[in-house]
Amino acid sequence: MRSGGNPRPLPAEAAELGHEARAAAGDHAALKLWLRMLSCTTRIETAIRRRLRRSFGVTLARFDYMAQLHRRPEGLKMSELSRRLMVTGGNVTGLTDELQRDGLVVRASHATDRRAWIVRLTPKGRRSFEAMARAHEEWILELLGGLDRARIAQLHGLLGELRAHLLRSDQPAEEK
Repeated sequence: MRSGGNPRPLPAEAAELGHEARAAAGDHAALKLWLRMLSCTTRIETAIRRRLRRSFGVTLARFDYMAQLHRRPEGLKMSELSRRLMVTGGNVTGLTDELQRDGLVVRASHATDRRAWIVRLTPKGRRSFEAMARAHEEWILELLGGLDRARIAQLHGLLGELRAHLLRSDQPAEEK
């Protein structure tokens, strides 16, 4: 039991929750791993979405958009934002319109491409995002707090290996 009387699900009980409930005893280990990763990701993302909405009145999409711009103070073309966020240009346009209305971003024409727009955070947008980012980091530390540093490093390394394998497997045969 956790402090406060809330029971923490045991590993056997946790397997019955969320995406992992789809797995059967005889399923391949890789399928069980996929479902466990999906279950963890979904739970963390749901918690972050809820906390962003409750604490800052923003969506995860808005947070992610602002994070991309925060990393690039010189700004990004809207098409680049679309690519980085893996959403349509229409989604980026809608978010840009909202954030511009709220004074959090500015949109300027591209210096050499008349068809393109560059979007940057305003000082207000930068301050707003930085407050959200501090809270976001605290939430992630809390949500992953059940693992010690060595386990986190181990899991990070293993997932890095998986990511590299996935990137290699995405390449067409002639590029390999």
